[in-house]
Amino acid sequence: MKTLFNKISAVGVTVVVSLSIMISSCTDLKDKSYNTIIASQFSATDQDLAALAGAAYVNWRILLLQWNGVYRADETAGDELLTPARPNGWVDGGVYRRIHEHKWTTDDDISVNTWSRTFAGITNCNRIIYQVEQNLIPVNENDKKSLISEMKVLRASYYWVLCNFFGNVPIVDRFDVPDGFLPKQNTRKEVYDFIVKEITDNIGNLSDLHNTKTYGKFNKWAAYALLAKVYLNAEVYTGTAAWDKCIQACDAIINSGAGYGLEDNQKSVFVTNNENSKEIIFALPLDSKYVTDWNAFDIHMQTLEPENQATYNLESSPWGGVCAIPQFINTFDPDDARLKDNYIQGQQYSSKGDKLICTLGSMVGKPLIFVNSVPGVDQSEETDGFRLGKFEIAMGATNRLSNDFPLFRYADILMMKAECLLRTGHADDAAAIVTQVRQRNFKSNPAKAVVTGADLLKGSSYDYGLRNHITSTYEGGNDIQYGRFLDEL
Repeated sequence: MKTLFNKISAVGVTVVVSLSIMISSCTDLKDKSYNTIIASQFSATDQDLAALAGAAYVNWRILLLQWNGVYRADETAGDELLTPARPNGWVDGGVYRRIHEHKWTTDDDISVNTWSRTFAGITNCNRIIYQVEQNLIPVNENDKKSLISEMKVLRASYYWVLCNFFGNVPIVDRFDVPDGFLPKQNTRKEVYDFIVKEITDNIGNLSDLHNTKTYGKFNKWAAYALLAKVYLNAEVYTGTAAWDKCIQACDAIINSGAGYGLEDNQKSVFVTNNENSKEIIFALPLDSKYVTDWNAFDIHMQTLEPENQATYNLESSPWGGVCAIPQFINTFDPDDARLKDNYIQGQQYSSKGDKLICTLGSMVGKPLIFVNSVPGVDQSEETDGFRLGKFEIAMGATNRLSNDFPLFRYADILMMKAECLLRTGHADDAAAIVTQVRQRNFKSNPAKAVVTGADLLKGSSYDYGLRNHITSTYEGGNDIQYGRFLDEL
């Protein structure tokens, strides 16, 4: 997304307000300042406000995508991905094994970074709200109201992460704290109530436009998507479910008339130039020309083998590492387009069509063929595991992809509504929505896209359990309530 938003650095935007100083002199001094912004001479334009707000959005990208951030905490601790030890490394003191085996500590990066990066985003929101409310940044009243509301909803999104990961955390909603201030810890329910109130109190002041001006920002529909996410897990957060409220938030988007919808091909959501996708509700804009942090978005570097540099003519050699868990891949129907579109598999070739050969470990000199097997998180070869290809890897890419990251998208809204319907006894209605989402992935065999309410009530087809070359556990999946729906997610 090549907009002003991309040009905002993580340092943020600081507006310096100068006080008038009366100077008595016989010299006729000019009052034009070249190194500060004088409040009385500053009138914020749309671009100024976008830059001001953008400083607080940058923290979401850092939180999610930079090294050992929320993306890795979510994905490689789950049932889809792992980072096994490779011939060229990926041990790093056992951190990736601890994540996979759910034995991480408070000292591990995913714990520390999720906490500190999220609160950095909250602090940026609090700073901007304070500057605008105190008129340190002159903004007209209409813009002031909408900007403050936008920052409060953005702040709520950071608290959603904290509520999800940690539960009991301090609620800090002001920037001008006194010296020595120590926040008190709030309960998870208090954090949940705060998030819901911040969204519902401010959603009416947000733009209902869905265009380039609101792209990558919290407009009304992105706020409803966040609200649906929070309501979806209300029972976990508070002990009381909010399925009907989640459906209402989803329906607000579905019935908005704002132009959101499913793409004809799922892959279209994740191509390099995906900023015009009708499926994206809220994205983190990225462009390697402007976003220059080393680990800004380097999933291709983390998953491809060094030889794959020749496949995409990459500027740098990839590092190997992250791959799909074989048990997860085995849950796909062979005719599901997502299996091919989202996972790099089989013999690897250069951009010229030459077969690539392994250069690491015991496979040196053999064809580089990605296979759906991984001996374990503690040991693997260069060929083990399908690699991540969900986000298009552009030819000639740097170590940073330029695909925008869709944090909330329309398919997710449909699936949240389907889950709520399933959990409230409307299995057939849920199945109709799941079928709608599946249809684009089974064009060669449309009958396979159809699922029934009875299907969604079945157990999971995932062969759960921890597997490595020393020991394996088999924990089944048939006993999981709504397991088939979990497979669909």
